[in-house]
Amino acid sequence: MRSIWKGSISFGLVSIPVKVFGATENHSVSFRQVHAADGGRIRYRKVCELDGEEVPTEEITKAFEAADGTTVPLSDEDLSALPLPTARTIEILAFVPADTVDPLQLDRSYYLGADGGGAAKPYVLLREALNRSEKVAIAKLALRGRETLAMLRVVDDALALHTMLWPDEIRPATGVAPDTEVGIRDAELDLADTLMETLGDLDPEELHDEYREAVEALVAAKLEGVEPEEARERVEAGGKVIDLMAALENSVRAAREGRGEQAAAAGGEEAAGAEGDVRELRSGKGAGKGAGKTAARKSTAKRGGAEEEGAGKAGKKTGGSRKSTAAKKSGSAAKDSRGRRSTSGAAKKTASAKKQDRATG
Repeated sequence: MRSIWKGSISFGLVSIPVKVFGATENHSVSFRQVHAADGGRIRYRKVCELDGEEVPTEEITKAFEAADGTTVPLSDEDLSALPLPTARTIEILAFVPADTVDPLQLDRSYYLGADGGGAAKPYVLLREALNRSEKVAIAKLALRGRETLAMLRVVDDALALHTMLWPDEIRPATGVAPDTEVGIRDAELDLADTLMETLGDLDPEELHDEYREAVEALVAAKLEGVEPEEARERVEAGGKVIDLMAALENSVRAAREGRGEQAAAAGGEEAAGAEGDVRELRSGKGAGKGAGKTAARKSTAKRGGAEEEGAGKAGKKTGGSRKSTAAKKSGSAAKDSRGRRSTSGAAKKTASAKKQDRATG
């Protein structure tokens, strides 16, 4: 990687020479503008408004426009000579817990590399101090033509720097949230918790840009002169949610199907548990003071062979008068393992009952 900035970290009286490297790259799809009639490229030319002639890049410089409209030219030498302590220094101001930094302030990400053999020891010292304190450093530096706040933290064995917006650059959230009073029932929150647990953990390595892949496939098809594949049916967004509980129930089912839990060797035990969860929550049972929430979490967290044992414990905690969702789930699983009382079994019982009636008569 090529460094984009050189300077030093000012850590009290300790100076750490560093190089700054870009930590991210942009893989978004880029398009060209062309003339629809003949496909010719549309280009933007930089033209001087005084003489109307195109100006090459090497003849273009910066200028600041004053309040009265006067422009004051500023060269790179003028800007580099500014009396700023942060011009070539990352000045650490404080060390704070990471959760005190508002993610809205984070801007771009960079890696900091030690610049030279003498920088290795102070570099590692700062890295280990951050690791042991479980804090991040807040600093100031001048980068890309402006002074900015920055956050330093440890990523693997390297120091990472995130430029930050100034507090007055964050817009308030006034008028964004709904301005009407909305009542949320405990059963809805419980089912939302179940959905959150069902979705499970996220593996960032499995994420990819589907839009870019679709555009690349479309371009390849057009180059080969073949018809592109038909788009999959989309789920329309927007509109009013008529039945929130129904939407949550369907989301739980879809999430469990997507994770392959209903196709497991357990013969549909997980599906039966999901049906029990949504039926109980929809009827309002077990929704008081966290009882439904606890049962929903336990029904998702404990699966397989340990599911019946977890359900039994949940049933004891809830009490004999009210069966928890986990206990119902255990009952459903037990019925599954015995054959779920098939229709043929019910017919046999009916036939047996008729024989007893004839004998009695």
